Amino acid sequence: MPVSPSEPSVRTTTDRHVTHLTLNRPDTLNALTPDQRDRLIDLLGEASADPDVRAVVLTGTGRGFCAGADLRGGAASGERVAGDVSRTLRLGAQRLVAAVLDCEKPVVAAVNGTAAGLGAHLALACDLVLAAQSARFIEVFVRRGLVPDAGGAYLLPRLIGPQRAKELMFFGDALTAADAERLGLVNRVVPDADLHKTARAWAERLASGPTRALALTKQLVNASLDTDRPTAFAAEAAAQEINMTTADAREGVASFVERRTAEFRGR
Repeated sequence: MPVSPSEPSVRTTTDRHVTHLTLNRPDTLNALTPDQRDRLIDLLGEASADPDVRAVVLTGTGRGFCAGADLRGGAASGERVAGDVSRTLRLGAQRLVAAVLDCEKPVVAAVNGTAAGLGAHLALACDLVLAAQSARFIEVFVRRGLVPDAGGAYLLPRLIGPQRAKELMFFGDALTAADAERLGLVNRVVPDADLHKTARAWAERLASGPTRALALTKQLVNASLDTDRPTAFAAEAAAQEINMTTADAREGVASFVERRTAEFRGR
């Protein structure tokens, strides 16, 4: 069913320190328009910078999480000018995936249906991935004679190794949620009816944690596969130095000494 023109293409709410971002073009399986993509980038940036936000959930309405980029506006046709494709990619899909990877708050993907192309990589860039049993992940690019974009050739080998990544990208077969979990692309598969309840529970648990420590941990893990051991160890030491100045770190140590549950404030 088409969405009313008065409804936003990306719904956003914040509750209990969790920002929920919902792609809202169910008639297109939430294929992303440039405006919708840019809006999502802005909202992720705002969530990252807002001290009142301590976790993010990303999901979609209807049967699709995100079917990739919406190409129906003519972006794939017409005469090409040298540099246009790479420029569009840098400023578009790559910037969106980077916004997820660089968000200082944990981002949970609640994959409610088809996640294809850019949509699959958008989900896989998230820190934790929950999938409904009906969800599907599709490296659709080869079906269209295209090279994977939106960071796919960067993300997939790091998640499942080069051989499995090539298999998915070379054949473009739909991957069930259960198979995605088996390969390590998904943290957990849940019944469709439980997806949003589980995502909310996970996000609220993250939002009650030590927010700065989680941000620094995310940064360390994301950088770990691109650095050598001395660089990784130096980054770890620097992160510890920064984190030990936070109120949450002091609270964590105090709660251990006093044998009580820590009450983190995200500071």
